Amino acid sequence: MVRQERDRRGQEPGGDPQESRHLAATPGELAATAPTETRRRAAEKIFAHEERLEAKREEVSVRPGFRERVEELMTAQWHEPVMVLRLGGDKLRHDVPGRRLDGTVKGERLIRRFFWNILRGIGTAVGYVLYLAHNSAAGSGRSVRPESQVKGPANAMVLELTDRLRKASGPWLVCSPSGIAVVDTGSTDRDPADAPPPEIIWQARKPQAPEIGFRGRTITWPDGSIFKFPLHSRTEEQYLRNHPREW
Repeated sequence: MVRQERDRRGQEPGGDPQESRHLAATPGELAATAPTETRRRAAEKIFAHEERLEAKREEVSVRPGFRERVEELMTAQWHEPVMVLRLGGDKLRHDVPGRRLDGTVKGERLIRRFFWNILRGIGTAVGYVLYLAHNSAAGSGRSVRPESQVKGPANAMVLELTDRLRKASGPWLVCSPSGIAVVDTGSTDRDPADAPPPEIIWQARKPQAPEIGFRGRTITWPDGSIFKFPLHSRTEEQYLRNHPREW
C-alpha cells in the first residue's frame, strides 16, 4: 500500500536515490514545493523554527570555540586551509572478518564479554521498551540517529582509524587538499577554555591518504575498506554544504 502510494507520487522532494532516507534538498527548497502560497509560507515558518531549535541544541552539545581550536591546530600543522566537521554517531558498527559488531577483536576478553552480554541483554530489553514508548509518542516516521559503518576485509586498513576513533569522546574530521585527520577535543559540552588541548589521533597525507567522498560521506582505502561517517547534526551538514572548499 505504502509502496503503491510512493510510486504514484514519484520521488520525494529533495530525495537522493543513492542514499536512502536522506533528503538532499535544503528546508527552503522543500518549502518551495508546497502546492499553494499559504502552505509554502507555513512550511517556511515551521522549518525556520526547527532550525532555531536545532541551533540551540547544537550550542549545548557543541560549544562555540572547539571548531576554531581544531582549525588552528591543523592549519599550523599542515600549512594549508582546512575544513573541520564534528563527527556524530555514538557507535561504530563493523562488518569486518575477525571483528565483532562493536569493533572489538573476536576471541579476546572472553570473561569480560560474558558479563557484558548479560548486561547488554538487560539493556536491550529496557531499550526496546523505551523505543516502543518513543515511537508511540513521536510517530514511526521519525528517523533514528545514524551509526557509523565500517566495512572491509580481514585486517582492513580502515581499522587503523576506527580503532582509535572508538576511544574518542569529541571527534572532529579534518580535511584539506592534501590530507585527512581525526582530532579529539574531548567532550564538547564544556567551556573550551577548560578543555584539554586538541589531540590528533589519526592522520594521513597524500599520496598515502585514503579517498574521501563528501556526497556519500565515505572514506575509502586502497584495499576497498570503507568508513561511512555520520555528521553530528544539521549544523555540520549545513557547514559542509556551504564550505568553499577547493578539493
